[in-house]
Formats: sequence, structure tokens, C-alpha cells
Amino acid sequence: QVQLVESGGGLVQAGGSLRLSCAASGRSFGSLTMGWFRQNPGKEREFVATINWSGENTYYADSVKGRFTISRDNAENAVYLQANSLKPEDTALYYCAASRLRFAKSMTQLDYAYWGQGTQVTVSS
Repeated sequence: QVQLVESGGGLVQAGGSLRLSCAASGRSFGSLTMGWFRQNPGKEREFVATINWSGENTYYADSVKGRFTISRDNAENAVYLQANSLKPEDTALYYCAASRLRFAKSMTQLDYAYWGQGTQVTVSS
């Protein structure tokens, strides 16, 4: 079992930055594929970024590519999302997720078995 707790969300002006963190508990964090997703009320949860077990491979949604960076620290059992140049359309509840499957760009939310409760990001114009 893996428990995930997100933090770091908040209210920021357009053009600003936030660093989201996800603390994981449970065994074998270093073997997990980790991802970030986001969701707004009434809309489907959408993929943001994913990272493989070692941190060598990452993949981003086109909407955040070049602005967001996913990273991980296996010694600290943590994954991060550095969000720069934020836009109002980035406003959402951001979720951290973990998968025991091998990293692949084609992974969807159905491939992730473990989810956090989310951290709210609000970007004002």
C-alpha cells in the first residue's frame, strides 16, 4: 500500500510560480512510476506529467511543456512539480499518483493505483 500527501498549492498571480510536493509512505517508492494530474469541477481529470522510477525519463502534457518540471527524490520518498509561468487556465486541484507499472508515455489515469487527496492551485489574472 502507498499513501500520498500533496502540499504546496495556493493562490498565485499569473506569471508566478509554485512548487508542489508529494510525500509518499509505504514500501518500494523507488520502484514506482509517479505522475501529476489535475482536475476542475465538472471536468475530467487530465494528465500533467509523469516520471519513471529513476527520474531519467519524464513526459509532459503539451499544455505545460516548457513551464512545468517534474522531479523526484527517492531518498526522501518525494516527487515534485515545479510550475512556472502559471496561467489562469492552470487553476485546478492537482493530484499526485503512483503506479507499479513501468513508465510509458501512453499511461493514463487508469494505470495509476494510488492517489493523494489533492492540493488546490489557483492562478489569478
